[in-house]
Amino acid sequence: MCSVARTKDVLQEAKSIKKLPTLIHSGLAAVYGTVVLNQIVLFLGTDDGQLLKAILNEDMESNCPEVLYEIKEETSIFPKLRLDPVDNNYIYLSSANKVRRIPVANCGKYVSEQECLSAKDPYCGWCSWNQRCTLKENCTRSNSTKGWYNISHAPDKDLKVLLSFPAKNQVKVTASISKILTSCMIKIVKPVETFYENVVLKNSSCFCNLTTPVITDNDCLVLEASLSSSSWNITQTFQLTNCSRCIHKGECTSCKWTPVSPATTCQDSCNAPASKEIATAQETEHISIHSIEPLWISTLGKSEITVKGENFTHASGIKLILTGTTGCKPDIIKVRNVLNDTQMTFALPPTRKEAKSICIQANGKKCSPPMTLHYVSLPSCLGITPNSSWISGGRRITTIGRNFKVVDSVIISDDQRSNLTVSKCPGNESDYHYLTPSLSHATEGKVVDMMLKVETTFIPCVKLHYHPDPVFINYQLHTELDPDLELKIYKENDNLNISKTEVEVYLSYMSGSQTKRIWFSVQNITKKPDRSTILCKFKREGTDKIDFSTVKVFVKLGNFEHEVKPTSSHIYLYVLILLPIVVSVIIAAFIVTRYKSKELTRKQSQQLELLEYEIRKEIREGFAELQMDELDVVDSFGTVPFLDYKHFALRTFFPESGGFASIFSEDMPQSRDQTSKDESFNMLHALICNKNFLVTLIHTLEKQKNFSVKDRCLFASFLTIALQTKLVYLTHILEVLTKDLMEQSSNVQPKLLLRRTESVVEKLLTNWMSVCLSGFLRETIGEPFYLLVTTLNQRINKGPVDAITCKALYTLNEDWLLWQVSEFKTVTVNIIFEKISENESGDACQTIQVNVLDCDTIGQAKEKSLQAFLNKNGFLYGLQLDEIGLELVSEEHQRELLDIDGSSEVMEDGIRKLNTIGHYEISNGATIKVFKKKTNTQSDVDYSDEHCHLILPDSEANKDVKGAGHKGKQKFKVKEMYLTKLLSTKVAIHSVVEKLFRSIWSLPNNKAPVAIKYFFDFLDAQAEIKKITDPDVVHIWKTNSLPLRFWVNILKNPQFVFDIKKTSHIDGCLSVIAQAFMDAFSLAEQTLGKEAPTNKLLYAKDIPLYKKEVKAYYKAIRDLPPLTTSEVEEFLTQESKKHENEFNEKVALSEIYRYIVKYYDEIVSKLERERGFEEVQKQLQQVKDLFDEKKKCKWL
Repeated sequence: MCSVARTKDVLQEAKSIKKLPTLIHSGLAAVYGTVVLNQIVLFLGTDDGQLLKAILNEDMESNCPEVLYEIKEETSIFPKLRLDPVDNNYIYLSSANKVRRIPVANCGKYVSEQECLSAKDPYCGWCSWNQRCTLKENCTRSNSTKGWYNISHAPDKDLKVLLSFPAKNQVKVTASISKILTSCMIKIVKPVETFYENVVLKNSSCFCNLTTPVITDNDCLVLEASLSSSSWNITQTFQLTNCSRCIHKGECTSCKWTPVSPATTCQDSCNAPASKEIATAQETEHISIHSIEPLWISTLGKSEITVKGENFTHASGIKLILTGTTGCKPDIIKVRNVLNDTQMTFALPPTRKEAKSICIQANGKKCSPPMTLHYVSLPSCLGITPNSSWISGGRRITTIGRNFKVVDSVIISDDQRSNLTVSKCPGNESDYHYLTPSLSHATEGKVVDMMLKVETTFIPCVKLHYHPDPVFINYQLHTELDPDLELKIYKENDNLNISKTEVEVYLSYMSGSQTKRIWFSVQNITKKPDRSTILCKFKREGTDKIDFSTVKVFVKLGNFEHEVKPTSSHIYLYVLILLPIVVSVIIAAFIVTRYKSKELTRKQSQQLELLEYEIRKEIREGFAELQMDELDVVDSFGTVPFLDYKHFALRTFFPESGGFASIFSEDMPQSRDQTSKDESFNMLHALICNKNFLVTLIHTLEKQKNFSVKDRCLFASFLTIALQTKLVYLTHILEVLTKDLMEQSSNVQPKLLLRRTESVVEKLLTNWMSVCLSGFLRETIGEPFYLLVTTLNQRINKGPVDAITCKALYTLNEDWLLWQVSEFKTVTVNIIFEKISENESGDACQTIQVNVLDCDTIGQAKEKSLQAFLNKNGFLYGLQLDEIGLELVSEEHQRELLDIDGSSEVMEDGIRKLNTIGHYEISNGATIKVFKKKTNTQSDVDYSDEHCHLILPDSEANKDVKGAGHKGKQKFKVKEMYLTKLLSTKVAIHSVVEKLFRSIWSLPNNKAPVAIKYFFDFLDAQAEIKKITDPDVVHIWKTNSLPLRFWVNILKNPQFVFDIKKTSHIDGCLSVIAQAFMDAFSLAEQTLGKEAPTNKLLYAKDIPLYKKEVKAYYKAIRDLPPLTTSEVEEFLTQESKKHENEFNEKVALSEIYRYIVKYYDEIVSKLERERGFEEVQKQLQQVKDLFDEKKKCKWL
């Protein structure tokens, strides 16, 4: 029996579903349904771009749908909606131009647990960890059984509200589920609305004493009760029948109470006979509705809508009922004002965008036949045509957009006047037409704002440009085609873009005593560079004759009306008078111009001949120098000034952070309790010696958004110093991190591996190479590298060098080429070095011959003198450049030589030229004395833009200098004439460059450095494991790891290896050499044209040979016998012992700890998610506690 009954119920339920619609909506375009927690959830797409969500209860009744998303453009949603197959918390919404991924719930709008669970949204639940209403996936630790509470913890579906009358004039409201109530509200809705505040709560019930007036059983009594607990709330409306004796006397046998919907109370079930009597009595007062205006309003609502009909003044209880989507509570609005018997007004509330059914109810009768009221979004503007107006106004403007039906008015906002409401022309929903108002005070190009007024809201629309009224010059009236008339009106060009439909033209003339008008038809408007022409025609049909002497022509544009004057006949007289004068002036100007042109041509020919001679001379001299010039390279340059290992390593580790060099050179301050102090560092050192922890730490740091590239490089350098004595362990870490990096790169572009420095492991590899190759660099590469730097300096100083810009005639880099130099010559002088206490060696040669150039400044002559002393004696003079002075010794007198003195040449624009050897007229064999200065003078300072040397202010290289006026002081120069100097410099140092390159990619004694052989074999092995068959990939890996990460860094920075100062010019030349070095390792074929940069062209012919040598170098390393693990570890152990006590490792550990404590929470969270790190977590916490204790004691 039970199963049969159940089957019956199911069939009845199925039958009811087919009979009645579950949900009614006026504009559905798509429907998608799903089941979540045994509840049906419907996603509805509308034709105006809304995505709604409706939830059905067990009776298949919908709640009031929630708006999940609105498309701003209001385009219709396509019929197919789909949940994200990967994450069901999102739904795909497709429209005309975009597919959007929208969350299925807006849980965040519920602020309390009660609101969250009572919303009955199966997607939402209360997250106890975050104290927020969230989706399950957004709740931290949601896997916990007590972390996230969904609607299964909300009120049971059988929760009901029960009524009883325990005593006279007393009502009791009880929840069917026993739970302590937090609030209770009871009110009488009908016949008189009454709230009761003296409610007494008791467990799951509440009581109140009714003070309602005496009612009869014929009265319709409606009661509403709302109950709330800590996790739910429920509201129920009851209709009471035959309950007057029950309330007033306590006799409740015939009293019945029925749960009803608020919208259906007292319509049919309350005392039907009484309703019939009322209807009969009021038949004569039946109202009828003719129209409701407007029927399109915005979501802001409407302060006043007008209802037109009949019998309004005789009706009572007039109200308007707005019914929207199924499940949403109807709006019942009382009449605002009954104007007369045929008109009344209502105020409509704001609501969301939808079409609603609207009807009028009066005298307790049924609603009038429903009409459709459209709530639409606020209007918006897309464009305006035309976008300008003349200041007199009256131009018809068309604004394109949407939802213009709800616009109350258009406002023109002017900054000098109050808002102007413009007159509206007939339009539709997407076009709005209006006439522009007059702005007599507007200036050229004035911009005003056009706004749409909806209720009390002003919506910015577009900008409208005001221009002056058009200017009409004159007209020509042609009557020879009688009876047709042709009229041409000429106007000045403007920015108004007037069309022919906007122009009205008429002609007035006198016929007797009457003024008559002829309206012309505008044919077209043609625009020329100087003016525009309006062509008008009129065809006369009558016999009236026109007195053309009385004709006046008028043009009308909107509010602007103007009389156009005819063409004046006096202009021809002016032309006849001026024409002979103009012709005479032209002839005279032609004769003078021709004479000057011949004179100018003669002078230009002379200058071109001189220029051609100069160019021929320069090219010939450059060619001869290229074929004959040789550089006397100094074979013996004394001891190479190598830096010690500590300074080499620090400059390599921290190329841009010089401050760390001094920090790591200092010792940590001693403490009385040395054991206590070292305990924190010892534990931290032990922790980073845990390979799993260190790898996890590095990966966690790299995932932090604010862990920048600079932080990654610094961390890698600190780690290298901290593990300087554990190179074997550091190498294992390098292997693991490199493999992890390969996993990240292999899926996208394996050739990009190790190309950039964007991770810890890439900088770690650079540091590791620097440590392991420091001995090879010092023993094998150091001498040829220092020879290259010395040779470059010598070559640069052989020719002129501009003291201000440091550009030189002899260079490798086109950017540093000095091509503005005049002729120069070598001057041999005898330099006498004064004996000083700093240098009392008896073997020192005190008189030395020095070759200088006549264009050298005094400062440059001092530099060459000190260098000559060093080359001659093998040691420095003992004084710095700014401590010595030069003095010209002659039989007559002695004169101090200065860069700037009273005899310095002052250019016309106030710029002073530095003194040179030629300025003092020093010749071959002159004697110059070097002396120790007592104080520094002006010649020792850095000169500013107020000085010049070889590059004069009016040359092309110094165009920024104002007021140049030194014409004739320099001969005409072409930069390209001097490009041969680049080639001559390259030829002069070519043997030194090749010696350096081959010392890098050769194998002395057929043996490669251990570090290079080990790492190249490691890369080969990884390629085999990953089944990479392309040999180019492995070649690029090796190139990125050794030449790119190490050798190029060394070649461009000799100050990392030697105790020297690198100038900007040397840096530019070394950049060209480093580029050629890297091109040798590149697999790409170079295709160079005539426009290729010179730094590429210089070594273009040498690169193919270099590439062959590089490939042979890689192959030779691969063919060597593989290293055993013991050989590698023995090498690393020896290197570790070499560098013991080189650095203050505690400083590096302190810096590492700074990063750990900065991202401590993220690191701990990562360790908690991984297995096997329980002990490590304890150690990390101990380290933190020790450092925190030190911080308190101010040890750090």
